[in-house]
Amino acid sequence: MKQIRPTESELEILGVLWEKGPSTVREVHDILSQTKDAGYTTTLKLMQIMHEKALLQRDTSSKTHVYTAAISQQKTQEQLLNKMIDTVFGGSASQLVMQALGHHQSSDEELEKIREYLSAIEKQQKNNR
Repeated sequence: MKQIRPTESELEILGVLWEKGPSTVREVHDILSQTKDAGYTTTLKLMQIMHEKALLQRDTSSKTHVYTAAISQQKTQEQLLNKMIDTVFGGSASQLVMQALGHHQSSDEELEKIREYLSAIEKQQKNNR
């Protein structure tokens, strides 16, 4: 399976498209410019490159091109997380979780969801034995 390796700037654009859906370069740029100082032509060029890299799809049926994410948010997060676990945490998912929970104030609801998730994983692993 091909590894997805978008850059930080590409991830920002993908984030906009995952959130907003199909968008023009202007729409993406307007959202990005609320938190980042980047020129329109920079956003345009980056999105063109992302299209060439098959990270974006482009609809050219009208005068204004409309872009959509060609890769799923879930698959991208999964691949980036796996790479981070391997490179930063020596392949230990538990080290990642302990680091995250130790440095982040979790709500009671979040902790309950984590407990439920761990319980479901334990149940699944028992059933697979």
